[in-house]
Amino acid sequence: MNAPATTELPVVVIGAGPAGLAAAAHLLDQGIEPLVLEAGQKAGAAVREWAHVRLFSTWGEVVDPAAEKLLAPTGWTRPDPDSYPSGGDWAELYLQPLADVLGDRVRTGATVTGVSRSGRDRIVDADREQQPFVVHFTRTDGREERVFARSVIDASGTWATPSPAGGSGLAALGEKAAADRIAYRVPDLKDPAVRARYTGKRTAVIGSGASAFTALAYLADLAKSDDGAGTKGVWILRRGISGSTFGGGEADELPARGALGLAAKAAVDEGHADAVTGFRTETIERDGDGRLVLVGEDGRRLDAVDEVIVVTGFRPDLSFLDELRLGLDERLQAPVELAPLIDPNQHSCGTVYPHGHRELSHPEPGVYLVGMKSYGRAPTFLAMTGYEQVRSVAAAIAGDLDSADRVELTLPETGVCGGAGLFDAPGAQEADGGGCCAPAPQLVQLGAPVAVGAAAEEAPAGGCCGS
Repeated sequence: MNAPATTELPVVVIGAGPAGLAAAAHLLDQGIEPLVLEAGQKAGAAVREWAHVRLFSTWGEVVDPAAEKLLAPTGWTRPDPDSYPSGGDWAELYLQPLADVLGDRVRTGATVTGVSRSGRDRIVDADREQQPFVVHFTRTDGREERVFARSVIDASGTWATPSPAGGSGLAALGEKAAADRIAYRVPDLKDPAVRARYTGKRTAVIGSGASAFTALAYLADLAKSDDGAGTKGVWILRRGISGSTFGGGEADELPARGALGLAAKAAVDEGHADAVTGFRTETIERDGDGRLVLVGEDGRRLDAVDEVIVVTGFRPDLSFLDELRLGLDERLQAPVELAPLIDPNQHSCGTVYPHGHRELSHPEPGVYLVGMKSYGRAPTFLAMTGYEQVRSVAAAIAGDLDSADRVELTLPETGVCGGAGLFDAPGAQEADGGGCCAPAPQLVQLGAPVAVGAAAEEAPAGGCCGS
């Protein structure tokens, strides 16, 4: 079958999450037909997997303007813009209605397996840019299909590819064999079966970001509950503890994000979790009772734990894009023009310079990675970033470069300046408001508990924000 003329084709959007559905809305606003391919059985499938986690962004920050415009004729109204949705709220009250409005433009149960230029592998130059894209996907029943596209927007996120426990970026020795005792997501302790798994148990939490904060806060709540006696967390950090370890606290312009870090600090201060610093996991072994023993690169062996929660970040799945000519940063696996703006080795204060289609473009014209996928391995992505990305990209595809280049985005600061405090930053000093220090590895209990305050206690415990 010959491919039709490129101008007659839709733009294929991979992923029906927040960024993907917003991309479809912006494309329609530009008069361009989108076709959204979603691997899950419902829109927002990845968000639904953390339905129990509350965002640290309000409803006012997680609804895309073009999507809201598309929803308005249906009678849909945005929930209280100052309230905080859970992942489940976001999926059911916003993403699913948006997918319903898009109708047949969203195909669920469609897993993309490959993207290329029609009749051209990545080697061939001749007439390359004149050829439409061809997207292969597999349906739930195993049927293989393909569709042609004028452009491709990959908004598939990184949720399906969490990073491992190993400090070298590889799975620790024994990590795969211990899979029955390891979770790579924040557990839903409201689920009776999940709650039973952690109640009265000693659980290691590996990671230093919002998901680790959330897991520690959840375990502390369990420990303080009537049925939670004996529940204990062990927080494993690859770096030392500094002023930036727990985020920006009261200085964070997203109050719920700041409260989340303070809740994690309280978990340690109150004795519900111990913090092990400067520990990079190399091996996970089982003792005679089947419990897990973490062994560090320096040879230290920690006391056995019953469970391990690995929340060390995510990484992009680039396998199905292998026939395209992508320009990716060698460290972050993010677009080369975007990478310097988000690099945690250099980035400070949680702000991101406004960016759009130019920073998201690749040597293969017409291909864009947006949303969480655009950040590669970098953390701290916000939904509003993704919405501005897809607005710019949709305008660029439509040929409206004036609008595409008019990128205006101001993100709330974290209150943590001086970089992200990477564990091996040379000569780093702890400073007011943040910085990085890496003291000798030790087991520590922090000082007197910090009073979070009633408002913060009611604030969200979660940290996921956008995909």
